[in-house]
Amino acid sequence: MTQEFAIEARGLIKDFDGVRAVDGVDLAVPVGAIYGVLGPNGAGKTTTLRMLLGIIDPDGGERRLLGHPAPLKMANKVGYLPEERGLYPAMPAREAIAFLGALRGLGLAEGRKRADRLLEEHGLGDVARRPIRTLSKGMAQTVQILGTIVHGPRLIVLDEPFSGLDALNQGRLEALIRAQVAAGATVLFSTHVIAHAERLCERIAIIVGGRVRFEGSVDDARGRMRPVVTLVTRRDEGGWRDALPASARRDGRSWSFELPAPGIEPLLARLIEGEAGIEALSIERPGLHEAFVDIVGTTVANEMDLPEAER
Repeated sequence: MTQEFAIEARGLIKDFDGVRAVDGVDLAVPVGAIYGVLGPNGAGKTTTLRMLLGIIDPDGGERRLLGHPAPLKMANKVGYLPEERGLYPAMPAREAIAFLGALRGLGLAEGRKRADRLLEEHGLGDVARRPIRTLSKGMAQTVQILGTIVHGPRLIVLDEPFSGLDALNQGRLEALIRAQVAAGATVLFSTHVIAHAERLCERIAIIVGGRVRFEGSVDDARGRMRPVVTLVTRRDEGGWRDALPASARRDGRSWSFELPAPGIEPLLARLIEGEAGIEALSIERPGLHEAFVDIVGTTVANEMDLPEAER
């Protein structure tokens, strides 16, 4: 059975004033997926999204959106949250949502009904008639996100949607994204925060310097690296140490190293035979952050918005 794609791109190229911002990008976003485009600021993520949506035309390459080679002809079936947020400050929240829906072909009366329902569902029913300028930044951003989905789009494209949201509202947005996909939509979002992609995405593309450095499933990205073994022993010395990989890193009586290719059993046998005294042993798969660093290198990874504990 042939897989359906909500978005397909082959060899997208875009230059600005002689500088290549996007250099041969290939993407394939399956229908019904949550797909993340990762990369540092300035990597070409926003330019790529705008080309996919038809907001700007590529200088080279091809794209298809919901099966159509002219993306703008499918605009009413798409919800788009741009990186630059923008709502009319004097417009009440429900009117702002209805207005955004009207831009995508939804009648204003129906838009107002849906806006009231969406605001209630997301805990903002009491601000429906308040002007945008009186809302907190998080509330206003939520209103704009609701305006992005009010017309029931088949494809939702979000450019850095978590930017500026506190932890609570980030969690609410993640739940909203999952709910939209459960209802039949496809979601494509860009981010420079790896944790969101790891929690949400089935597939990702990593873009650096306008080029795709990796495209595939999150599991495939993590599978590029071997699991990491952490071992704690009672004894510091002994012949058993010869069984540890040469790359093993020591911290007191704790050791960490990649899982040897033969598996853990031969090593366990040597440790027991040598009376190392195993106090603890764990095997963990690398996370998406570790995979990202492996793919793009430490310098680029340090440009990403990561908690210090992940650096």
